[in-house]
Amino acid sequence: MISTRPYLIRAIYEWAQDNNLTPHILVDTTHQNVDVPGEFIEDNKIILNIAAGAVADLVLGNETITFNARFSGIAREIYVPSLAVRAIYASENGIGIVLPDDPEQDGGTVHRDPPTGQDGPKGAHLTVIK
Repeated sequence: MISTRPYLIRAIYEWAQDNNLTPHILVDTTHQNVDVPGEFIEDNKIILNIAAGAVADLVLGNETITFNARFSGIAREIYVPSLAVRAIYASENGIGIVLPDDPEQDGGTVHRDPPTGQDGPKGAHLTVIK
């Protein structure tokens, strides 16, 4: 099954842009193939501003996030595997989503049992109106 992670990242990114907010991603830099400026890494994490005005050539792909940005005036190509993204949120209000660390919990593999009452599972309570 295709992972939900890149879709969630794109959804929060678009929501933030549509509301004139600044989308940031929290990246786990211990993940293999992460290519970000090392001098800005703290505790194996980096927060990157991915707003349209802050980056160029942004691609929010299914497997990777790539873009060009300037760090201390130096142009850099950034490469982040989607699995390395731990959160995406709007910097102004913190609204966003925290993504699971474990890729096995991603992509629709987390299943929750429906709520149950004393009489068994509760179904939808829809009424047909004519």
